[in-house]
Amino acid sequence: MQVLSVFTVALSIPSVLAVSYSPILPPSYPLAVRNPYLSAWMPGLSVADLPTGVSQFWDGTNLTWALMARVDGDTYSLMGLPTPPADVQPAVFDGAEFTSTHTVFNLTAGNASISLDFFSPVSPANYLRQSLPFSYLTISATTTEDTPVQVYVDIDESWTGQNSSTVSDFSTVASVSYFDLSVNGAYLYSENGDMALWGDVILASEATIASNVTVQLGSAHDVRGKFVTVGTLNNTSLGYSSGDVVAISQDMGTICGTASVTYAVGYVREAEINYLGNARAGYYRATYPDLSSSLAAFFADYDDAYSEGVNVDSTIQSRGNDVAGTNYSTILALSTRQAFGGIDLTISNDTLDTSDFLVFLKEISSDGNVNTIDVIFPAFPAFYVLNPEYIRLLLEPVVQYLATGRFTAPYVIHDIGSTYPNATGHDDQNEEAQPIEETGNLMMLVDAYTTATGNTTFATTYASLFQGYANYLVANGLNISSQLSTDDGAGPLANQTNLAIKAAIGLTAFGNFSGMTNYTTIGLSYADQLYNGGLGTDANKTHFTLEYGNDTTYSTVFNLFPDILLNLSTFPAAAYDMETAFYPTVRAEDGVPLDTRVEWSKTDWMLWAAAYMTDDVVRDMFIDDVYEFITNEMSVNQVPFSDRFYVTGDLAGQFYDFRARPVVGGEFALLALTDIGIFAT
Repeated sequence: MQVLSVFTVALSIPSVLAVSYSPILPPSYPLAVRNPYLSAWMPGLSVADLPTGVSQFWDGTNLTWALMARVDGDTYSLMGLPTPPADVQPAVFDGAEFTSTHTVFNLTAGNASISLDFFSPVSPANYLRQSLPFSYLTISATTTEDTPVQVYVDIDESWTGQNSSTVSDFSTVASVSYFDLSVNGAYLYSENGDMALWGDVILASEATIASNVTVQLGSAHDVRGKFVTVGTLNNTSLGYSSGDVVAISQDMGTICGTASVTYAVGYVREAEINYLGNARAGYYRATYPDLSSSLAAFFADYDDAYSEGVNVDSTIQSRGNDVAGTNYSTILALSTRQAFGGIDLTISNDTLDTSDFLVFLKEISSDGNVNTIDVIFPAFPAFYVLNPEYIRLLLEPVVQYLATGRFTAPYVIHDIGSTYPNATGHDDQNEEAQPIEETGNLMMLVDAYTTATGNTTFATTYASLFQGYANYLVANGLNISSQLSTDDGAGPLANQTNLAIKAAIGLTAFGNFSGMTNYTTIGLSYADQLYNGGLGTDANKTHFTLEYGNDTTYSTVFNLFPDILLNLSTFPAAAYDMETAFYPTVRAEDGVPLDTRVEWSKTDWMLWAAAYMTDDVVRDMFIDDVYEFITNEMSVNQVPFSDRFYVTGDLAGQFYDFRARPVVGGEFALLALTDIGIFAT
């Protein structure tokens, strides 16, 4: 077990320096972010008073997660105790740091420096590690003289999604002790709000050679009071009642130097996804079929996971710096866990066969749909960069369903389930239709996968299906009926230029991966009409319009990015120069609006646009606007990285509804131009 986090070295003695935030103070810190139902965060402005700060589920629901340390007989609150027990004083908060996989809080408690390292592994090519539904918390204490130290962690039923029907269990396996909270009588695949009800909440810790574990279940007053009084718990673990907590304490002994203990929180669903009536299990269950074995394996894997995390963190930071500077690498660091935190890696629950491997994605905080194509599309640059196999794994559940013929429309479906985790399709044909949007998206995604991996099997397996959708773009991609695009909040519109651009590039993408150059020719002809023919530009050819023939309109034409990424050359270089010159002329106080209908923009599309700018000054304008948004420290913005915010008007600088969405994978767009599959093996 790793005994000293690299993040604690610089603060190994009590600090008298000002509070520091590295690289920034974000809107919200990811704590335990592993999948749509294990997603715990700490609002950014709460960390300055971390001992009283309350963690939250991604949707803002408060989660009880209380941490204390007893140092030389005196007890200090570290986190999550807005009303601490008697005789407990708050530790002094010294600073916070986050990387792509870690969030670290540093505090001083008496003569000890305390580090709280929240580590959610991002393991792009290790599907077993990535699928384990747990997250680490390592507590390190550093002293310069012999000092007895005990630490304490508790949670309660707030993690279960309800507060009245909780049952508990307690077990040990090897050196791991764990509590298990679940909902009595919960229906399979049921949610309360966005929190799952049918799984098991886990609090666990592993004893070290030097530590002693004690546990207790009971009222918060009694359990916390017991720790404050004697530094241990009474090892009672039965009979959960509403208002109780489950707690695990570790006596670290007398420390001179540094000692560490590791906890885990988790949310385990034996059946994770309902895919067309068949249960899907976590990928890890092929190797670790039950809770005890998977939890023991998670702790045993800590050192290897930690080493990989250091590499992931340093690589993303250095490559982001190299491509576009520190503001950009900071955006990537804040995006990484969130992008992977929206997905579940699954196999058949019946066979536990890893060759039957599908990945599911929740459209977090907007519709809650399953594998929404226009959510996979903006998110795909992260997977393209880190492991492009995820592009296929996310598309497979959709394409397999479409291949059954049960959805009969001639265009690509929007999603395969209205409410996660029920991927039951739309046999009733009732879905949020976005015909050109989703059809063009699928063509580009398949080409992105084929280009990045060199694997043509996916494209050839579904060649007939994909050609049918390409034919739809041929027939409907230039004269476009009134319809929604991905930014459905802006409403439907006929002859949207950005959709026509998507159709043109979708056709050249299909021609590229299929080898059917006649489709490429049609896509190029559409692009020629849109740009050279002026169908999609204003009369003076200064910009692409929002809709044909309306010169005073414009939009952020994010759909041009895949044309550059995939080297399709659908549009001439002059089109990119045109847009580069235009965007600074319409930038509002906090950024370029998505289009002339709205006062907001989206961070993913802003960075897609940045990626194809032909002038680095304009590229950096987009990057800096996103950076300014995530660092503006507005109290209303204390939510997991929102991809939509107001750039003008009375609400400029404020987030607009969305939070914690995996579409922030789109922030990797600039890096995708140079780096493909950097962790694919």
